[in-house]
Amino acid sequence: MHVGIIMDGNGRWAQQRGLMRTQGHLEGLKAAKRIVKAASDRGVQYLTLYAFSTENWKRAAEETGFIMGLVKQYLRGEMNFYRQNRIRIRHAGDAAGLPPDIAAEIAAAVADTREFTGMQVILALNYGGRDELLRAVKRLAVQDRDMAAVTEDDIAACLDNPDVPDPDLIIRSAGEYRLSNFLLWEGAYAELYVSAKFWPDWTGDDLAEALDAYRGRDRRFGGIGEG
Repeated sequence: MHVGIIMDGNGRWAQQRGLMRTQGHLEGLKAAKRIVKAASDRGVQYLTLYAFSTENWKRAAEETGFIMGLVKQYLRGEMNFYRQNRIRIRHAGDAAGLPPDIAAEIAAAVADTREFTGMQVILALNYGGRDELLRAVKRLAVQDRDMAAVTEDDIAACLDNPDVPDPDLIIRSAGEYRLSNFLLWEGAYAELYVSAKFWPDWTGDDLAEALDAYRGRDRRFGGIGEG
């Protein structure tokens, strides 16, 4: 099973408490660690976390710098957890657009966990669905292909993680009903689950509730259901 999560509401969580937005991101990191553990325990095979979008660079430099620092802290600080649980770290997004030190940290985590056979955690960092599609088309173009003959499979093979199956479930916290440029190609038939809770408040129980709701869905993929 592949679950994608749009981790939304960190800033609003902090503002409601009279705190700096950066404090919300710190608490959001703690929530991400809880959910990674809960997802691993529940047998989720792939977990894509929308950590930082291509549009997030529009935010104040202080906030974006703080988020990048948290990413570095997370990658370094959780390595023992990855080893113990055999969790493989992967990346989705434009690594070339990241600060060099962050790109290096991600590359190191990806390399160090490459052979792990447990849950795969895909960090969507400097990621945008449209940007991913644009980069995929550019990869096709340099292959000197007959673009008129390109198929869906050809495009899918040029995405950031072509061997990762499409998400079955996309979760969004903080009550917003939009995809915000997340997994636009891969999520074409994903089930959607929206929670009113801000991301820093999420626990394993919230993930369990989302998974239970998913199991009650009738996935038709454009066809006709049995009911």
